[in-house]
Amino acid sequence: MQSTAQTCIVCVLNKERGKDRKSSEMEKIEHTMVATNGINIHVASIGTGPVVLFLHGFPELWYSWRHQLLYLSSLGYRCIAPDLRGYGDTDAPPSPASYTAFHIVGDLVALLDQLGIEQVFLVGHDWGAMMAWYFCWFRPDRIKAVINLSVPFLPRNPALDFADGFGALFGNDYYFCRFQEPGEAEEDFACVDTAILMKKFFSIFGPNPLMIPKEVGVRGLATPDALPSWLSEEDINYYATKFKRTGFTGGLNYYRASHLNWELTAPWTGLQIKVPAKFIVGDQDIVYNIPGIKEYISDGGFKRDVPCLQDVVLMEGVFHFINQEKADEISAHIYEFINKF
Repeated sequence: MQSTAQTCIVCVLNKERGKDRKSSEMEKIEHTMVATNGINIHVASIGTGPVVLFLHGFPELWYSWRHQLLYLSSLGYRCIAPDLRGYGDTDAPPSPASYTAFHIVGDLVALLDQLGIEQVFLVGHDWGAMMAWYFCWFRPDRIKAVINLSVPFLPRNPALDFADGFGALFGNDYYFCRFQEPGEAEEDFACVDTAILMKKFFSIFGPNPLMIPKEVGVRGLATPDALPSWLSEEDINYYATKFKRTGFTGGLNYYRASHLNWELTAPWTGLQIKVPAKFIVGDQDIVYNIPGIKEYISDGGFKRDVPCLQDVVLMEGVFHFINQEKADEISAHIYEFINKF
């Protein structure tokens, strides 16, 4: 019979072996730079077979999909996760006007062309989900099916854009509104160590509205006493190292391009998305708890706008960074859906 000390030692050894195994698997992921659509795009990829294209959100990187890359590649899929424009090792044009949905979808179409890929299964989270919906809107011919996390399709409101809508709902301290002014959020973020800032971000997204009053900034956001079980210091360091080098302007420019997206997509007003779709969200997600979103998803509005929506999964007790928090379950959901096609 093992003593408590012996049991603890065994647990530590097993944990270390698990880390070593993960590191060994991560080393199988290939990293390449692809010059296309006027920028250089960093791409992480692994596996062979039908292609699954993963789009990350803010403040994330290709790395947010590490679990899904390993899982789905082991089941016979070619998994591709770029750092989107403005992030990580991909180029970051300085102007917010270079971050419209047309630029991002243009990058992705050009990337697929460069790689000789005709169609993909598309998976997105957060801003990546927004861009995935735009991709399905603009070029449905390139998408076999879409699985989006956290952010449902939000049809264009002819009366006002997202930033104005959020300002009306929550006031100008709401994070989406606070991120609008070029340079302001960057200056605020610079007052906090990047690793600590990443810990704050990964722990604060919902269910309550995220407010960042100007007078206190991100310093006023709580720093968690400990990391959640799904996130390690190694993970935090990876994100922090990349954002220390690049800064946050690229990612923030997605928020700042929202009004331009609204202006430019006027011709698509009322157009349905007719790509086979699955949607997954946690009931503690910041987006799910925006007034009106639950009703839109459950009362038929979402299905009206995305008529080929085949499945909606609501995960109880799960927050915003769902692809990392519930990695195995999300991977299994993706596989179950794309395996039908």
